[in-house]
Amino acid sequence: MYLKSINPDNGEIVREFEEFHWDEIDTIIEKNSTVFKTWKKTSFSERAVYLKKVAQVLRTKSEGLAFNITLEMGKSIVEARAEIEKCAWVCEYYADNAEDFLKKEPIASDYSESYVSFHPMGSILGIMPWNFPFWQVFRFAAPALMAGNTVVLKHSSNVPGCALAIEKLFEEAGVPENVFNVLLVTNRKVEKIILDKRIKGIALTGSARVGKEVAAIAGKKLKKCVLELGGSDPYLILEDADVEKAVELCVEGRLVNAGQSCIGAKRFIVVDSVYDAFESAFVAKMRAVKMGDPFDESNQIGPLARSNQREDLHMQVMNSVDKGAKLLCGGFIPEDMQGSYYPGTVLSDVQAGMAAYQEELFGPVAALIKVKDEAEAIQVANDTNYGLGAGVFTKDVERGRRIADECLEAGCCFVNDYVKSDPRLPFGGIKNSGFGRELSHYGIKEFMNIKTIAIK
Repeated sequence: MYLKSINPDNGEIVREFEEFHWDEIDTIIEKNSTVFKTWKKTSFSERAVYLKKVAQVLRTKSEGLAFNITLEMGKSIVEARAEIEKCAWVCEYYADNAEDFLKKEPIASDYSESYVSFHPMGSILGIMPWNFPFWQVFRFAAPALMAGNTVVLKHSSNVPGCALAIEKLFEEAGVPENVFNVLLVTNRKVEKIILDKRIKGIALTGSARVGKEVAAIAGKKLKKCVLELGGSDPYLILEDADVEKAVELCVEGRLVNAGQSCIGAKRFIVVDSVYDAFESAFVAKMRAVKMGDPFDESNQIGPLARSNQREDLHMQVMNSVDKGAKLLCGGFIPEDMQGSYYPGTVLSDVQAGMAAYQEELFGPVAALIKVKDEAEAIQVANDTNYGLGAGVFTKDVERGRRIADECLEAGCCFVNDYVKSDPRLPFGGIKNSGFGRELSHYGIKEFMNIKTIAIK
């Protein structure tokens, strides 16, 4: 069995990698769990030196690493460079803050002394997706490693080159051998790896379907999971919004990574009084999007990562049109382009029961929904099985704060901006968008034994 690195710009196979056999997998997991015994005893300052060195190597090799991302999954080279820089940032963030996040917490009680201490669990399995092939890995690995855990990575099968490049980074940074390991395996071997007693926790970023499967498997052994799954993020554009600014940010939020983002802006819920102005400006911007070779810095979006993903997205668009949605732009497979390209697409008159309303659209497709007022906008926003991100646009900041804080059912709610991940802010969702949190001080505590100590 081989893992294939395929250039989505032209469909050509770049390289093939032989899948690891079970004896190789067993050896890697054994070495990773064994080195944990010494890695957990290193000081925070020692680990910080290693993580800052990783950040340094990321920046030094940024151009080549960004090239790998664009070649394997089609991300714009400009966005790929930004992804590498963000990985360096998260390494430095946890290098600087992990010790403070995990210091003992005294708690008043009836005992003469009582406190909480934090202790790493062991080998943590990361099951990561292709859409942000470096950032998703570092988002979970940087805090896990700074906390004293070791990491085993099962990356998506279509980005094996990125997975091995990440492993090489840790080696070049001088991180002790086997603290971070890659398993080149397909999904058929994942269940047995999850059930391996040497694996102590699982971090997964992926679809809701896969998240449920992984959680069920991990549940057989009562293993801790952190699941960051899909999203159908709603954006409320209220009657007092700055429509021009809202359009600019909503289009940008929809087109991040060619729309292939769990927290990408997807459903745009617009109050009737400003709907026509929003729709007109939104469609004009989406029509103007330049699509093409992701290595050409003038192009805003490149190909989708896989051809089958494009087919699925197009079926969702056609399903919605068949049920009454209006196609305002895009919505076709370009016949004059090699690779898995799909143009910026806008659907209006989107209603419940349509794929564009109910499902995650993982590509540059926007769903416009007209509502009469704030109350209906909130109702429609929450009428989803997902709950990852949400946004609200209004000139009244206190109104936006109230809606974001008290009304929207999502893990990340932004006012007058689109949702972004930030090492300083906790990240995660509710409902079918998963559970647990990454980033901030919350994320580093997920794979720790939060131990109560009471002394009389």
